[in-house]
Amino acid sequence: MHRRGRKGLTLVELVVAFTILGILSALSMPLVRLKIRTERERDLRYALSTMRTAIDKYKDDCDAGFFGPPKIGSNCYPESLDALVAGVKLAQDPNGTKMKFLRRIPRDPFTNKFEWGMRSTEDDPTSTSWGGQAVFEVFTKTDEKAPDGKPYAEW
Repeated sequence: MHRRGRKGLTLVELVVAFTILGILSALSMPLVRLKIRTERERDLRYALSTMRTAIDKYKDDCDAGFFGPPKIGSNCYPESLDALVAGVKLAQDPNGTKMKFLRRIPRDPFTNKFEWGMRSTEDDPTSTSWGGQAVFEVFTKTDEKAPDGKPYAEW
């Protein structure tokens, strides 16, 4: 049979082409999932590092007396993550200048929320609930585990 004047593909050619495309896309899915997980892990490390650095800077400035006498029981740690964003008035500044430590609370890449688990110095190190005292440590609230089996909440 000759195909004079006919344009296009036959049904068999279309089925073969779509089958090949389906197989190739199925093979690429694990790579896409791995890439997404790697990006989330990178974003989690960055967010935790940023918040922990801000908490440490707050503690150093409080210990240096920049904010006046510390609140009893706080051990010079911030009362909340929001305090790092809102800022704290400098005690010796007559203009009421505030020192801010974060521009905003970062988004948790695993939960897609701006909520983080927190611990104070008085909380158990393995506790997943915050006692309400000053913020000493932050962690993600996800239950997912890293490829090595360690929960992301322990990072």
